[in-house]
Amino acid sequence: MQIQVKEVSAIGRYLRLSPTKVNRVLAQIRGRTYQEAKLILQFMPYRSCNSIQKILDSAVSNAENNSGIDKNKLKVKTAFVNQGPKMKRFQPRAQGRAFPIHKPTCHITVTVVKID
Repeated sequence: MQIQVKEVSAIGRYLRLSPTKVNRVLAQIRGRTYQEAKLILQFMPYRSCNSIQKILDSAVSNAENNSGIDKNKLKVKTAFVNQGPKMKRFQPRAQGRAFPIHKPTCHITVTVVKID
């Protein structure tokens, strides 16, 4: 028995990507159909596209398996990124000083909705 739900989401947490760089890619797929979004992500030259594509595929799989929605009838409703914890590292510098390096992480959420 499959429950009919209008919107389904998937979340990727603690990804070693900068939230600002991820957001510029997510802005391109917001409001697009699944096929359009997949095509855009496939040909964009950014590192974050692979992670976003996996999260989008996961959301679509959730919709197919848990709600019984056809993937051709899905549209990206919301796609947003939240800042995760920063990994703090130190780089040695001249005269015994330590230079802090902050490696950002992020949480990506993609929600797909059925097109009526």
